[in-house]
Amino acid sequence: MNYRHSYHAGNFADVLKHAVLAQIIAYLKRKDAAFRVIDTHAGIGVYDLSSAEAQKTGEWLGGIGKLAGANLSDTLIQFLEPWLDAVSGLNAEAGAKNAVHLYPGSPKLARMLMRKQDRLSALELHPEDAATLRSVFDGDFQVRVTELDGWLALGAHLPPKEKRGLVLIDPPFEQDGEFDRLVDGLARATRRFAGGTYMLWHPIKADSPLAAFDKKLVALGRPRTLIVRLLVRDNKTAPGLNGSGLVIVNPPFTLEAELKAVLPELTALLATAPGSGFEVKMLVGEN
Repeated sequence: MNYRHSYHAGNFADVLKHAVLAQIIAYLKRKDAAFRVIDTHAGIGVYDLSSAEAQKTGEWLGGIGKLAGANLSDTLIQFLEPWLDAVSGLNAEAGAKNAVHLYPGSPKLARMLMRKQDRLSALELHPEDAATLRSVFDGDFQVRVTELDGWLALGAHLPPKEKRGLVLIDPPFEQDGEFDRLVDGLARATRRFAGGTYMLWHPIKADSPLAAFDKKLVALGRPRTLIVRLLVRDNKTAPGLNGSGLVIVNPPFTLEAELKAVLPELTALLATAPGSGFEVKMLVGEN
């Protein structure tokens, strides 16, 4: 899956990832103590959905585009509200009223949800993307943008001085072996910062080694590892990206139940063909 996220921003995978990200940050804000978000593969921060890249694929129309004007239940609205409010706020700042022209990537979304005491460390390896990301946060003392391989940050940037926070690991899956790198990275990171919350993203394709991936996560023995997966079409026969998944270590205690309540409706909304579905399971419970 060799891609620049400009082609895919706001798609169905971003809907799940960013809605859950916003919920985790909202949970962290329940305590007054400061926290840090570490985004290991941060991208450029803000995406223009009218750009040539976004218009070429049109993937956002199957994601954030499907939510515009949709008749949603109160339960789903409440769950999506922190994320959707940030999307609306970004577009309102740009003068795009009642429309979605700009889409916040994970670092911008996290920053929009933070309080004055919270901090963001955004890592991006691609030189041009790192420069663009710096321009998004120019002059913002609560954000540090570093041009660095995000996998290295799992050692050098942990534990954060705040001793509270979320580590988002969202690699582009441009190389073979990314599922193994997710497990290895999580093992290293949790040894250094055991009390942190971790959210790992992965694609779901017909050849994705999900069963082997789950077994390796279980073998790590980390307590409270939640698996969340959403399919927009049949994963056995359809080529390409059929769904996406999240691995959340130390999730908010309410998140599992909340996801089980909203994913039937969200999956039906985002589905593109028969065979759609979702899964929420606590892969590893309390030790």
